Parts: sequence; structure tokens; C-alpha cells
Amino acid sequence: MISRRGFLAVVGASVPFLAAGTALAGEQPSPKAVLFDKDAPVIGNPDGDVTVVVYFDYQCSYCKRDYPMLRKAVADDGNTRLVMKDWPIFGPVSAYAAQCVLGAAQIGQYETGLNALMGATGRLEMATVDMILANAGLDMDAVSAAVKRNSRKINGLLDRNYLQADAFGFIGTPSYIVDQTLFPGVIGADVLHAAIAEARAA
Repeated sequence: MISRRGFLAVVGASVPFLAAGTALAGEQPSPKAVLFDKDAPVIGNPDGDVTVVVYFDYQCSYCKRDYPMLRKAVADDGNTRLVMKDWPIFGPVSAYAAQCVLGAAQIGQYETGLNALMGATGRLEMATVDMILANAGLDMDAVSAAVKRNSRKINGLLDRNYLQADAFGFIGTPSYIVDQTLFPGVIGADVLHAAIAEARAA
């Protein structure tokens, strides 16, 4: 199992991308930096013409509730990139979970880890995260080694995610971006489908 000592390093209405948040425009990340971060996991169609970004936390009940809807909407569309951005705002366990799954991504098992933790019920603890991921078939020794080997990459990504969410003025998870429109809060299937269609038409 993973040694946790020293492991943690990071503890509805739409808004136009460039007008959102409280930061000055010059302080906001560029659309390219947000939508096409080379280290951020992409699921759905990696070559899709519309990008949906979700800032989420593995301990966020709304994130977990809406995750199946999000995956279905992207799958049904077939031409949408889905970028998952860990924003672990619920403390050290959330950061630990994010690092574990991003470590799994480094060994080609991102969706295994993502689906396992997004489908988990009840409050997470670090030992619970280990158990859930191991039960999903992940080799936790390999995950631990991947996290350590890629710690700069993983923690850099988490830092960027945090700074982006802060710059856009998001106050909680989940928060979404559909191409260049922000949706700071829970989003329904109808709104998501409409936002994808609007982004494609633009």
C-alpha cells in the first residue's frame, strides 16, 4: 500500500470565459491553458470539436451524482472532449485521492481509478481510497511508484487546476467550462447538451 507520509503536496448560469471571476483579465489563464493542458486527463473523444471541462472533488456528492450524466452526455454526442480537473477542496483525503488516480493515469489506468472513486459511497479516508482502488484492480504499489516518479507533473497539474478555479471565481465543485463559457455550479443534462450545441455552432 501507499506510504502517506510526505505524500500529500496540495492540500447553473453560464458566464462568458473572459468576463468571469474576480481576477483581472491579465491574471486569468488562457483558453488554451485551460482546455488543452497536456497533463490533464482527457476522456470522451480526444479529437472532439468541443471541450467540456469539469472541476471536481472525489468527496463532492454533487460531482458523484452528476458524473454518470456527464459521461452519458459526452458519449451520446460522440465528438466532445471531456477534461477532468481535480480540484481537491475537501482537504487532505481529497488531495490524496486525486494524486492516486493521477498516478494511475501514468500507468494507463486513469478511468479505472476515476470510475471507482466516483462510484464510491460514504465518506472517504485514505485507507478507504486504497481499498477502493485495489478492489477495482489497481496495483497500489505501481500507483505509489508512479506518483513518486511523476510527483512534479502531478502536483504541478493540481496547482494549475487550483489557480484556474480561483481565477474564474468558482466557489465549489462541480464547476464546468464548455469551450469558453463557464458554468459555476451544478449543471443539468439539458443545459449541458445545449451548451455543447451552442459551442459547436459558434
